[in-house]
Amino acid sequence: MTETSAHLTDFVNVGNPYSVIAEIRGVVRMIYPDFDFRPVRGTFDDVVRLFAGKFPGYRRCNTEYHDLKHTTDVTLALMGLIHGAILKGKDFSKRDITIALVTSLLHDTGYIQTVDDTQGTGAKYTQVHIDRSIEFMGKYFDMIGFAIEDFKDGSDIVNCTGLNADIRQIRFRSKSTELLGKMLGTADLLGQTGDRNYLEKLLFLFYEFREAGISDYISELDLLRKTTRFYDMTKKRFAVELGHVDRYMIYHCRTRWGVDCDLYKATIDANMAYLQFVLKNHAKQYRQYLRRGGYVRKLESMGRHMDATTLSEEGGISGSVTP
Repeated sequence: MTETSAHLTDFVNVGNPYSVIAEIRGVVRMIYPDFDFRPVRGTFDDVVRLFAGKFPGYRRCNTEYHDLKHTTDVTLALMGLIHGAILKGKDFSKRDITIALVTSLLHDTGYIQTVDDTQGTGAKYTQVHIDRSIEFMGKYFDMIGFAIEDFKDGSDIVNCTGLNADIRQIRFRSKSTELLGKMLGTADLLGQTGDRNYLEKLLFLFYEFREAGISDYISELDLLRKTTRFYDMTKKRFAVELGHVDRYMIYHCRTRWGVDCDLYKATIDANMAYLQFVLKNHAKQYRQYLRRGGYVRKLESMGRHMDATTLSEEGGISGSVTP
């Protein structure tokens, strides 16, 4: 297998959350062979239950973009960044790594509705989901006996995932917590854009944004077109606000899998190149070219057809309107 043909899925079954948490455990034991993984595993099990609607007081996850796989994708990417940074001489305590991984697992719990919240989906909380995630984390940390200092650090780390967050204004308790915050902010973006199904899942993101009242995108196609601009912004955020911690991923990939490339960056570049191809050559039929993972079939089974705005943009017949 050549480096350019390698993909993360060749090494980890990212579609299976239990395979992902096993991989995370394996990597952290490479760093600290005696690492107590029980708090991380316990949180993982509770988050799986939460997203499945089996955690007391909460409904199951009903957002197709911000789902359990997104959470495990992000946590796997975070573990890779931590490992890569340690390989390059950065120092994290066992406690640092525990708080970072637990926090990552909880970072999007703000999308989950309580059992008495029956209107719409969790997507309506998009613009406030970080605050809601921190609120859930506070209750959860109390439940599992974490200290107030753990919650302070966890809150600061989660706040770094906000795309508009000014990380310079966050008063971290330590340099290591600041670095972990930048790593989670980076992993949140890597986990999304480095997913082989990223382009397909963007169609669901459009409907999450619409329910949240975010009017930046007038159609699925409009969001796809603006994704290239979003990626340019992402690269700038990696380099500036997030301190270019994405550079550590290649050291993880080399050591863990013997692949001399950043597997996330390779997939992101492939995703962006394919998106450009579709937009340039098949914009009118873009759904026909986004067939991974069965996401388009699921959209259509939900009655989400190409809308009139998309068709009129491309000179088509506006006969099928998204409900």
